[in-house]
Amino acid sequence: MDQPSSVGAPSPWHAGELAIQQSIGVVERMDQPGRLFVRDFMPEQHRSFFPLLHFVVLGSVDARGDPWATVRAGRAGFLRSPDAQTLHVGVARDAADPADAGMGDGDAIGLLGIDPMTRRRNRLNGTVRRAPDGAGRGFDIAVGQSFGNCPQYIQSRSLRFVRDPGVPGGASAVEQPGLDARARAMVAAADTFYVASYITRDDGTRQVDVSHRGGKPGFVRVGEDGVLTVPDFSGNKFFMTLGNLLVNPRAGLLFVDPATGDMLQMTGEARVILEGPEIAAFEGAERLWTFTPRRVLHRPDALPLRWRMAPDGWSPSLAMTGSWPEAAQRLAAATRAGQWRPFRVARTVDESAGVRSLHLEPADGLAALPSRPGQHLPVRLTLADGTRLVRSYTLSSAPSDGHYRISVKRQGQASTQLHALAPGALVEARAPAGHFTLDAAVRRPAVLLAAGIGITPLLAMLRHTVQEGRRTRYLRPTWLFQSARTLAERPFDAEIAALVEAAQGAVRWVRVLSQPGEAEPGRDFEHAGRIDMALLQATLPFGDHDFYLCGPAAFMQATYDGLRALNVPDDRIHAEAFGPSALRRAGADAVKAEPLPPPATEPVRLVFTASGREARWTPGAGSLLDVAEAQGLSPAFGCRGGSCGSCATRVQHGAVTYAERPPFTAAPGEALLCCAVPAQGQGEVHLAV
Repeated sequence: MDQPSSVGAPSPWHAGELAIQQSIGVVERMDQPGRLFVRDFMPEQHRSFFPLLHFVVLGSVDARGDPWATVRAGRAGFLRSPDAQTLHVGVARDAADPADAGMGDGDAIGLLGIDPMTRRRNRLNGTVRRAPDGAGRGFDIAVGQSFGNCPQYIQSRSLRFVRDPGVPGGASAVEQPGLDARARAMVAAADTFYVASYITRDDGTRQVDVSHRGGKPGFVRVGEDGVLTVPDFSGNKFFMTLGNLLVNPRAGLLFVDPATGDMLQMTGEARVILEGPEIAAFEGAERLWTFTPRRVLHRPDALPLRWRMAPDGWSPSLAMTGSWPEAAQRLAAATRAGQWRPFRVARTVDESAGVRSLHLEPADGLAALPSRPGQHLPVRLTLADGTRLVRSYTLSSAPSDGHYRISVKRQGQASTQLHALAPGALVEARAPAGHFTLDAAVRRPAVLLAAGIGITPLLAMLRHTVQEGRRTRYLRPTWLFQSARTLAERPFDAEIAALVEAAQGAVRWVRVLSQPGEAEPGRDFEHAGRIDMALLQATLPFGDHDFYLCGPAAFMQATYDGLRALNVPDDRIHAEAFGPSALRRAGADAVKAEPLPPPATEPVRLVFTASGREARWTPGAGSLLDVAEAQGLSPAFGCRGGSCGSCATRVQHGAVTYAERPPFTAAPGEALLCCAVPAQGQGEVHLAV
C-alpha cells in the first residue's frame, strides 16, 4: 500500500482526502498530480472558459455551519476574470436562496463552471470579496484553489432562457423538514445533482467545495426513511468531496428539474461507506455515501433556464454503471450463489472451426452474479437419458458485459451437448469461481500467453482491461501472445482486433501459428511455430511484467519453467491449466504455505451421508471422487485437477489432504473430491455426497 510522501513540501491533500486515497493505495501516485493540477491561480483556458457560461454552481456555508449548493444564471459574460487570481460573479443578492447567506464579504465559497453541451467543467474555491459599500452588481472570488475536472458522467444538454435572468420566478419557496412526494419524485428521476461540502483548516479558515454527480436516472436511491444513497464511481481520485465528508459530514445537495427550472436544495449529514455488499452489487460503484436531509427547500421555477437532452446526450461513462434495481437483484442472487440456477441461451456464435460461444442470461428473474476476469462458470447439463454432467468453462466475457459468455471447444460429451443447444435452451450454472484473475489497476504491464482454447480466460482479462481503461482512464499496458494450430482454428480474431484498436497502443497482439499453411505472414500472423522463450525475449521490452498463462498442461509447464529460468519471480507467473494436470511450481520464490498433512497409509471407511452409501478407501484407490464414482455416485466435478472448485464438498467428519496442493482453495470444512484423499490417522471420513 502506498504511503504519503515525506519528501519536500507537505501533502497537497488534507487528511480526509488522504484517507480515501489510502484506502485504494494511491497516496503516493496522487501526490504529484495534486501539486501540478491544483493551482492557486486560474490558467488561461479556465479564464477564457468561464465567460462563455450561462450558469454557475456555487457552494457556501451559512451562519449555522450548514452548507448549501445553488445555481445562479446570467447572460454570457456574467462571469469574467480580470486577473488569474480573481473571478467576478455578476449576480445580485437573492434572499430566497439559502446559499446567499454564506456569500458575504470574507466568506469561503466553492464554484463549479460546467458546460453540459461540451461536457467541460472547471472548479475553484476561494474567498468572497464584496465592495465595502455594497455598490456594484455581484462579487469577486479571490482564488484559493483552481483545477479542472474530466467530462465523465455529464449528460449533454442544450439550454435556453425562458425569462430575463434578473427576473425572479413567481412561485414562493417552500421549506420542509423532510422529503415530500414531489421531492422524492424529483430525486428519483434525477441523472444529475450537485453537492457542497467543506472543512475547517487548522488556522480556522474554511475550504468549501462544490461538485457534480451524474449517473443513470434513479442512481440516487431514496429510502423509506428519507435517506439518500449515492454510488461513487471512478473519477480523478482527488476525493475532494468525499474527503471533506470524512472530516466534516455536513453536506448540501441540489437537484434541478431541467424541464421546469425547479430547485430542490437540502442540507444535512453525509456518511461515507468504503466497504459493503451493496458496493459490490452496484456495477461501477467503488464506494457509497448516504445523505440524511435535515432542512429541505423546494423553490419552484427558481431558475430562468430550461435544459433539453441532446441527441445521444447520455454520457458514455454510464454504460459501465448499474442501477439500484440491478443491485437488488444481485444481492438476492448472492443468497443462491452455491445453488444451481437456470440460464437461457440468448445467442450462439461460431468463433472458429470447433469453438462456439454461448451467451447466457438468467432465466429465474434474478441477476447474474458478478464475475472477475478469468474466472470459470460451473455448468450442469441434463442428457436425453437423464444423466447429469457437470463441467466448468472459463468465461470469455468481461465482468461489465452484462451477461455470461462461455466459449467451448467441441471435444467430448458435454461440449458436444453444448454445441447442439439453440437460443432459448436452458442450462444450469452456479456462481463464477476461480482465483486465476487479473487486476486492471496494476501499473505493471501484463503479458497474456494463450495456447489454443486457453485464450478464453485471457480474452476476458483483455476485455476487462480495455473496458476499465475507458471507465478509469488508465489502461494497463498489455501484451497478448495467442497461438493456434491453424488460422481456421484461431478464435476471436475480429473481437481482439477491435480491442487492440480501442486500446490506442496500450495493447500489443502477437499471433502465432504452428501450421500456417496458406496464411499470410503479417496479415494473418506474426510468428510461425510456438510461444517460447526465444519469441518472448525477442518481442517483449526489458522490464518487470506479470505473466498470465493458459493452455494445455505441457505448454503451461514448459512456459513456466522457461520463465523461471529467465529469473522471472514465481509470484509474477499466474497460471490456469485445463485437465487434471496442475502446474508444478518450484524455486525459492514459490508460494510458501503450511505443509499438508500426510495421506493415510491404511484403509479408511468412507460414509457418503447424502446417499446413505459406504465404501472403503485404500492407498492406491485414487481420489475420493474416484471411490464415489465406483459406488455409482455422481458428485459434481469440472476439471478433475483441483483448479475449478466444482467438486467442493462438505466434510462432516474426519480430515482429508492432497498429494499436491491444489490450485483452488476450498472453503474451511470442505474438500475437493477430485484430488482429495483421507489424511493419516483417520478411521473414517464422512462426506455430504
